[in-house]
Amino acid sequence: MGKIRYYILILLAAILAISCSSEKGIKRGDQLAAIMEYNEAAKEYKKAYRKVPAKERKKRAEVAWKMAECYRKGKSPVYAVGAYQNAIRYGHPDSTAILYLANAQLQKGDYKAAQKSYAQFLEIAPDNRMAKVGLQSAMQSAEWKKNPGRYIVKKSKELNGQRSDYCPAYVGEDTTMIVTTSSRKDATGDDISGITGQKFADLFITKRDEKGKWQKTERIDSDVNSEYEDGACCFTPDGGTMYFTRCESDPEYPRYATIHKSTRSDAAWGKSEPVIVSNDTLSAYAHPAVSPDGEWLYFTSNMSGGMGGLDIWRLYIGRNSAKEGIVENLGECINTEGDEQFPVFGPRGELFFSSDGYPGMGGLDIFFAELESDSVWNINNVGAPINSNGDDFGMTFAPGLYRGFFSSNRGDARGWDHIYSFYLPETVHTLHGWIYEKDGYELPEGVIYLVGDDGTNSSFGVMKDGSYKVRVTPGVEYVMLGTCKGYLNVMQELKTEMTEESLEYQRDFALPSITRPVLIDNIFYEFGKAKLTAESSASLDELKEMLEQNPNITIELSAHCDFRGSSTFNEKLSQSRAEAAVEYLISKGIEKERLTPVGYGESKPKQVHKKLTERYTFLKEGDVLSEEFIKGLKSEEEQEICNQLNRRTEFQVLRTTYKLYE
Repeated sequence: MGKIRYYILILLAAILAISCSSEKGIKRGDQLAAIMEYNEAAKEYKKAYRKVPAKERKKRAEVAWKMAECYRKGKSPVYAVGAYQNAIRYGHPDSTAILYLANAQLQKGDYKAAQKSYAQFLEIAPDNRMAKVGLQSAMQSAEWKKNPGRYIVKKSKELNGQRSDYCPAYVGEDTTMIVTTSSRKDATGDDISGITGQKFADLFITKRDEKGKWQKTERIDSDVNSEYEDGACCFTPDGGTMYFTRCESDPEYPRYATIHKSTRSDAAWGKSEPVIVSNDTLSAYAHPAVSPDGEWLYFTSNMSGGMGGLDIWRLYIGRNSAKEGIVENLGECINTEGDEQFPVFGPRGELFFSSDGYPGMGGLDIFFAELESDSVWNINNVGAPINSNGDDFGMTFAPGLYRGFFSSNRGDARGWDHIYSFYLPETVHTLHGWIYEKDGYELPEGVIYLVGDDGTNSSFGVMKDGSYKVRVTPGVEYVMLGTCKGYLNVMQELKTEMTEESLEYQRDFALPSITRPVLIDNIFYEFGKAKLTAESSASLDELKEMLEQNPNITIELSAHCDFRGSSTFNEKLSQSRAEAAVEYLISKGIEKERLTPVGYGESKPKQVHKKLTERYTFLKEGDVLSEEFIKGLKSEEEQEICNQLNRRTEFQVLRTTYKLYE
């Protein structure tokens, strides 16, 4: 009996020791979490969790929740999934665990599991916006991956080290230098961040040589790097001033991110100084970005007056003393109850930023916003392949181009960030064609006038073969005028598509001669009559447009017959046909005084021009298709071809000064 009592005491002592050990670990974890040392805190909670007996469900749930929260805040979704699942399994009372589990599953790319978790949470909180956004994200992400955008993305070999590298930034408009934030071994000091589990980050610079090759990355030797976390920088447009984030730490209490600035003198960066955004010392200020005009400093903060979470704000830094110190929240058009971070400006002045408050692919996605009015923004997800199920953030653009670098922790189970290059293949819309004589050859002396509703107003000549090629802008309506001395003008219209695909458009200009008769193709009459067939409308409508484009000309419109039938009948028939064509043009609004109908019957057989000999090789340039010539042809097929060529409708310019001086 004594032995049994002895063993019970030993067992109780062991249980008490384990309990004390777990309590100690929990307490230590709480202390670390309080000063935002999430990586170290998670380790303590993990040790404590293993020491809590399974039957102590409430305590297990509490420790699992705390561990999961540290993984979430420390950007380790892979580990957060298991911790949240344990918290839920052991009955943690905060249903937010289900929402955070869904978010972590989304970041892992486990879309089906995320959908299930979001749906489960929405049964508890049906009006929760973040859960609705998450469910939409989980449902859309797979499709976005299948149908990526046009950006080309590659992991940068030159800018990445062996730890986290992120937030690249061109030095103003100088594309030969990139400044990045990195926790690589060359960073200042030997301390390890309890948040990331890596060295405190510093600012590093990488330069391009004369051949365009990136050189070795080196730490900036300046006061901008300290014993604390330094990084996420930006530059004024002239590259003379750097703004960056500094996260100081303290073993006793939390310290919040602040923004500092440094001015460059020659190649060296001077002593940094803090940027005072407000008197609120219990809020974070990070991720600065200078507006293209240099007037505003955009940044991320959780200060009061926002939409919730981290918001994007701006501080006036321009020279207008009346605006000095103004701080503005960008408002609900940009900010959500989620986190909006890492603002940066694109080539057209668009605001790019990262957010988890809009439908995305998981974690932070990159969005861009274009200002439609003074306070209304149109927001779009950049989509795959720039966005992923990880955190995607911190872009930088080469001046005026949709190319540069950004950061992402995609594919890294530790949550470490890496730098990726990107570029958007240029969308090129081109217009090409030829200017040539109607029924003839190219006109190398031709000139084209191009006017667009975007303000385009230009003119250009053509190549020796009469061809031209010019670049046009997507989504613009153009009017073109083809001209050449000795020929009538021809107008064409073009509306380019608003698309990101490269497209080619063709417009040709067949210019009628002012000095020679011009054939009107595809004019048909009923057999032996002067009535126009329906098929003739298209050609006569083209002639009407040409007359409208050349309002100062008058024309003779003539009809011709072949030699068959009496000359009197042919002359009368051709006159009636010419008059029918003129009446059609008058009915379409052409002034009667500009049109002279003449029927030549068979009296003016067609004379063969060079272009016609390419189609009919039995003919020679200068041949006149008279009755004698046609009857001299041995082939009935060739004879009929010549008769068809004689049966024609033509016009010839009579005057070019009609109402010109009125």
